[in-house]
Amino acid sequence: MGYKCDVRVRKTWALVIAIVAIAGCQNTYAQAAGARMTGKPEIRFTPVLAKHSKNFSLQDSLAIGVDRMQRNFEPMRRQTEHWRQQQLSGASAKLIIYRAFIEGDLQAPKHLAGLVHDLYFNPKYEEFQPRTMWSLSNAFTSAFKELEPIPQFKATAKLGVFLEATAAVAA
Repeated sequence: MGYKCDVRVRKTWALVIAIVAIAGCQNTYAQAAGARMTGKPEIRFTPVLAKHSKNFSLQDSLAIGVDRMQRNFEPMRRQTEHWRQQQLSGASAKLIIYRAFIEGDLQAPKHLAGLVHDLYFNPKYEEFQPRTMWSLSNAFTSAFKELEPIPQFKATAKLGVFLEATAAVAA
């Protein structure tokens, strides 16, 4: 018998997965979060105290995970500033979108190609008006918001590598 989750449950699990990934835990996300599925469509959180996790400190693990993330802030800030300065012609932007979706250089659903194009060439926000690599990056990430949490995470994770490689060619 299948079990159907509503959107709130899927988003809760996505949050649990993200917290466990940040903490660098090796357990399954259900065990690490202490979640147990019941027959009802809800999640109950209870502590899991097994031999391998009784000395586990979520606070310490999260502190380590946050520290690791903060180490990447400065390179990410420099990259963002570089992309804000890097002007793109309309043809270059179209070529990058084409390579991402049509040639399949970016592992993301192809149906988002039109949305990325629209968000870049007709941005919703004034801040994204300049024709830069940063605006194109924002068009991609805005389009990815249409995806479910896990595919959104996967596509966003691959976007940076794709745009870095593409930015070097476009420059």
